[in-house]
Amino acid sequence: MTTTRENAHGDRPGALRSQAIMEIQTRQAQRLVYGRRPEGDKPTIVGLLRFATMLRPIWTGAAADDPYADWWLVQVERELLQGREHLEALREHVDRLLKSAPAVDVKLAQSLEPVRVDLNFSSPYAFMGAYLLADYDALVRAILTGRHVGLLDRSTAEKLLHEGGRAVRRAYSVAQGYRYLAVTREDVRQGTAKGRRAKEMLGDLPQEVLEGGLRAAHAPDIRHREEKRDAEPVDGAANPAGGEEPGEEGGEEEDSTAGLRQLTAQGA
Repeated sequence: MTTTRENAHGDRPGALRSQAIMEIQTRQAQRLVYGRRPEGDKPTIVGLLRFATMLRPIWTGAAADDPYADWWLVQVERELLQGREHLEALREHVDRLLKSAPAVDVKLAQSLEPVRVDLNFSSPYAFMGAYLLADYDALVRAILTGRHVGLLDRSTAEKLLHEGGRAVRRAYSVAQGYRYLAVTREDVRQGTAKGRRAKEMLGDLPQEVLEGGLRAAHAPDIRHREEKRDAEPVDGAANPAGGEEPGEEGGEEEDSTAGLRQLTAQGA
């Protein structure tokens, strides 16, 4: 005879959860975990954690049939993929230089105390942002190694570091500008008050996005209200706000990130 035990959710399994930890080995990449708030004449730099926070309302909107949220996800996905391709090309260039040393097998420098960052994200695009940062971290290690062994001069190394960091910053910044207005495709098609307000604030939409023919590859399923009650979220399920660490408007992004220790790595 088979018996089952009833849990807090009655006869249904609880929400699924997963765990992911990212290891950072360079200070350059660590700075892009947090980014920078505007300081004087220095502009804002969107870091990974802020990027993940900005994705939360976009993800929620895309699941609620907001075509603007879908359009933002398409652009975010495009920039993330282009960023990874660009970093891969830079890495291949540096790797060729490292292999050019005559009779010397150059090993990449490694941090004696890498930083471990918990990734409590509810959107796959936040994780894709982490993969982009991991690519940059590996690129920085290769560049600093090349400079240390005399295969890259200071000017070339700094140029490559800046170019790689710019690819990450550009991808993260694309998530800016979206506002959740509880608008749907039908609102936009019918020109309702919500639809008109969204157009005034967020601009025009590509027709393919409005018709639903163009969506990001990892976009959430579009759910109606009755379907949302039965949804079983993953990762951020325990936190209705989405589960990312920090960065709500007006909050400090650094406060709730655990597991960061003093980083020892090459380079300033």
